[in-house]
Order: sequence, then C-alpha cells, then structure tokens
Amino acid sequence: MAQLQLGDALKDFLNKSNLRSGLRAVQIESIWEEVMGKTIARYTDKIQIINNTLFVYTAVAALKQELVYQKPKIIERVNEALREKAITDVIIK
Repeated sequence: MAQLQLGDALKDFLNKSNLRSGLRAVQIESIWEEVMGKTIARYTDKIQIINNTLFVYTAVAALKQELVYQKPKIIERVNEALREKAITDVIIK
C-alpha cells in the first residue's frame, strides 16, 4: 500500500465524501466579508452551496439586484479566495 501524507489523505477523503460542499460553505462564510465587503456581508442572511452553485439569501431588494449584476465577479472572487474553481454559478434569493 502506498504511503500518503496526512494532508493528501484528508484531501482525498473530502473529495470522495459529501462533506466537501459543507466545508466550502463554511470557508465562504468565513471569507464573505473580505471578498464582498462589510455592507454586503451585513445584509446577507445566508450562504449555501449546492453542486458548485452558490446561493446567496438576502431580504434587501436593492442588494439582490446589485448582486445579480455582479454574478461573474462573485464567482471570480470566491474561487480566487478558495484557490480552486469551487463555484460555477450564483443564485440570488
């Protein structure tokens, strides 16, 4: 049996398990303010990831409209912060 580094073994486990999207969601929540700014983070109610799609929930209509226009930038910024192509689409609710 080949020997793996602990970090490599954990990455392999996460890639094969269903925990990956939950872990990404936690990572995104922790960097959301840094990526999008304090104002947007303050009025964002919930962030969720399902099948590489980022769901952003907010009750503020003006913010919803602004985020719709920023979808490509959100994808770019989040993927850059995570250092992987984790998000392919954004849905604003």
